[in-house]
Amino acid sequence: MSDKDEGLPVDDDRTNRSHVGEAITDGRNYPGYLLIGLGLATLGFTLVAAGYGFRGWAVIAGSVCVLSFVAGVLVVLAERRRIKRLEGEDLFDQEGH
Repeated sequence: MSDKDEGLPVDDDRTNRSHVGEAITDGRNYPGYLLIGLGLATLGFTLVAAGYGFRGWAVIAGSVCVLSFVAGVLVVLAERRRIKRLEGEDLFDQEGH
């Protein structure tokens, strides 16, 4: 049970993060995180292919890497914007620290 359920006071003055654990509890972020992970994996493939001289494979893996990173970041930012919009805030509103 949370503090609000038990009737205990909540110290809002010293609470510095309102979304602790949001990345874990919000399942709509996972596709973005998986795409970013795919981007990291294909970055490794790109470097290995380029190091061994497989120019064609390096270009293919590099393209997948860039597309995965861009798509992953856009998915995570879109979900973050959705959450902030539901709270009536802007994406770049100061929060926490």
